[in-house]
Amino acid sequence: MQLEFKQIFTAFMVLFAVIDIVGNIPIIIDLRKKVGHIQSEKASLIAGVIMIVFLFVGKSLLNLIGIDVNSFAVAGAFVLFFIALEMILGITLYKDNGDDAITASIFPLAFPLIAGPGSLTTLLSLRAEFEIENIIVAVIVNVIFIYIVLKTSAKIERIIGKNGINIIRKVFGVILLAIAVKLFAHNIKMLLA
Repeated sequence: MQLEFKQIFTAFMVLFAVIDIVGNIPIIIDLRKKVGHIQSEKASLIAGVIMIVFLFVGKSLLNLIGIDVNSFAVAGAFVLFFIALEMILGITLYKDNGDDAITASIFPLAFPLIAGPGSLTTLLSLRAEFEIENIIVAVIVNVIFIYIVLKTSAKIERIIGKNGINIIRKVFGVILLAIAVKLFAHNIKMLLA
């Protein structure tokens, strides 16, 4: 086992930027308002497990069911697009159908928001460059950050206030929309090439 700090740090920073848990605070607050409570531990743990499992079997699993990485990313781009529309327009597209906090902690929080197409395709890219144990450590450190943000989102909301949250929600909605469009455009180009 060859742990290398530089690889761990680089993989952590890349994943941190792609997951963008800080930018997702408005979505987390919205979700918490819809379902009443988010199980931070469960959401963090499930997202971490999804990412680590996907690191090992992701490409094989997608190939097994006849889906390439680009198609997977395009599908994820649509989900992110609709979440961004909810944030920007203040509408509800995702109906909770009476679901509880457990379901909301898994979908859409753990997947596809945290362990989504961006982070999963990033893991496949990192695997080509870095040692697998270093990527696993980077995932674990990210999961710890995710847990802290999920646990403190109510305090963050109190500090920023309702108007601050609305402003951040709109701004990050536009950013999320741009990420969705970029993810879609890049991967649709790869599919058509």
